[in-house]
Order: sequence, then C-alpha cells, then structure tokens
Amino acid sequence: MEGAEAGEQEWAAVAQDLLALGYEGCPGAASPGTSCPDFRALCARLAAELATLGALEREREEGTEALSAGDGPGAEEEFLRQLAGLLWDLQCPDRELCGGDCAASLREPDARLRLLRFLCSEVQAARLLRLRSRLDPNPEPSCGEGAEAGSGMVQELILTLQALGLPRPTRGTPACQLLRDLHAKISELLPSLPPESLQPLLNHPLDAPRWEALASLSQSLRDQYGCRRCLLLKRLDLTTSAFHWSDRAEAQGEAMKAVLIPIREALTSESDISIAHVLAARADLSRLVPATSKTARRGTCCAINKVLMGSVPDRGGRPNELEAPMPSWQSRREDGGGRKAGRQCWGRKKKKK
Repeated sequence: MEGAEAGEQEWAAVAQDLLALGYEGCPGAASPGTSCPDFRALCARLAAELATLGALEREREEGTEALSAGDGPGAEEEFLRQLAGLLWDLQCPDRELCGGDCAASLREPDARLRLLRFLCSEVQAARLLRLRSRLDPNPEPSCGEGAEAGSGMVQELILTLQALGLPRPTRGTPACQLLRDLHAKISELLPSLPPESLQPLLNHPLDAPRWEALASLSQSLRDQYGCRRCLLLKRLDLTTSAFHWSDRAEAQGEAMKAVLIPIREALTSESDISIAHVLAARADLSRLVPATSKTARRGTCCAINKVLMGSVPDRGGRPNELEAPMPSWQSRREDGGGRKAGRQCWGRKKKKK
C-alpha cells in the first residue's frame, strides 16, 4: 500500500509539472503505456516543443516530426523507433530507456514516469536557455555589492532567481542575504526531487592541497586547449582567406566579410570552462557511449551509409616510386665559337662508347 501511494504521489508530481509547463491530460499510472494514443500524443507534444526550441542535435528534414504519435496499426513500433533516436539526441542518462528493449521497459509505470519526468526537465531547461538568449546583454545590476563585476555573472544570477521563482532583489541588497535566500529556497525544493538525482560528478571532499592540485590541473588544461584553439582559429583564417582568391569573390568580397567577420570576432582562444563547471557537473556527464555502438548507430544510421564508392583513378603521389634526378656534366661544344666551360645539367649520364 505504501508503495502504491508513493507511486501515485510521484505521478501527481509529474502531472503538476506538466500543468506548470502548459500541458494537460497526464495519462497516469494506469495507462497501458506506448499502446495508449494519449501517452504517445503527450510525448510527441513535448518532443515537438524541444525541436522548436532547438534542443535536438540532429537536423531534421523540413516537415518531419521529432516524435510521431500516429494512430495506425504500426504507430507504436514507429513511435518506439523514433523515441530511441530522440533519447539519444537528448543524451538521456537512463540506461533502461536508452539501452536494451525500450518497449519492454515502458510497460512498467515507473519507466513511463521517468520518461515523462526527463522530457519535462528537458523542456524546462530548453525554455530557460531560450530565455537567456533573449535577455538584455547589459542588464541592470540586481544587487549592490559586486554588481559591477561583469554582466555575465549578473545574467547567471537573474536566471537562477527566475528558475527558483524568487523575486528580483532591490538595489543595495547585501550579497550574503541574497545567498541565504538562495540556499533556503534550494533546501526547500531538494526533497521534492526524485531519489539519486543531481548526483555530483566530483563526490570526493577536497582539502587545501587537493584544491591547489585541482587549480593547477585546470590551468594546465586551459593553457593546452588555448593553444589548440589558436591553431584551429589560424586554420580557419587561412581557409576563409583562400575563398577571396577567386575572381568571383572580388564581386562578393564585401558580402562575405559582412557574414564572416561577426562570426570570427566571437571566436576567441580563451576557454570559459572553470573549476565551477566541474563542481556543478552531474554524474551523468561521465556517461560515454561509443559512436559505433548499436545504440548510437540506431539513431545515426541513414541511407548514405549504404552508398559504395566506385573505382577512382590513380592519382599517384608516391615518392618511393619516383627516380630522383642525378646531375651530370656535358662536354664543351666545339661549334660554339669560343672556349666555354662545361655546364651542369640534369638528366641521365650517357655511357662512354
């Protein structure tokens, strides 16, 4: 009885999250799962919003749906096939949903609950990212102390307050008071999260020597990847400059510069990854799936992989098959009308008769 009540409470929490996102009609634990058209329609609506917000990595053809609910005899099989690719695009950390028999897993109410919860969290994150892109690049500082440290930190603070549902603080609010309010709100919301969620990737306590070692390692990686980024940016500059050598580019030179210069100026060799990103990383970030695995190929295979290249002409270019030219001396020509020194020429040396 206690387990059934806990399951009903979890379904009620998911239904509340869906209502907060503007979705109604949560199927509930008694739903038959993927064979239920309402369940497939709800997942398809969530996937459609994710595609609209740009949260899917794979480029989809114009007019195709990210997840099709369907209503025909093969609708459930098509839904499961597209769902596997969708979860791969979103890098779902749930191994039961991404690997193995997804259809068998979704027959259980707990698996369907985890699927809806994951899609809801992805929609919430995609909406926040879209909101972040629409923010004023120079927002008004929300607190008095240290507000002039940079607009980037202020933007992150505004997004945190909006995600937690806290009001924007007035000017002059001490930073310590703002941090206490954030801590209190987060402590209030943590018990409502599912168990084993938001597990940190770095779960070992750090003392002073470890902090110093971590800072040194972070700086070494920043220097190394900064050098690599400089190399890639130099290659990019050389590649783009080569497009200006053609005769056709002379007429389109200004238009090309108008497109390339803003993009190039936004690319710098400095990395914005810091120790704070390591501390904020979740445990599912370390989940690596080989690109050649069956699970990955299920979402990336396409018709172009079956096209075989025909025979191509031999372009040569093998130095070991070429005979190096040897210098030789030719004798002085007598019909030159004067005494000339022998000259050096390249070619094969004639044999003496």
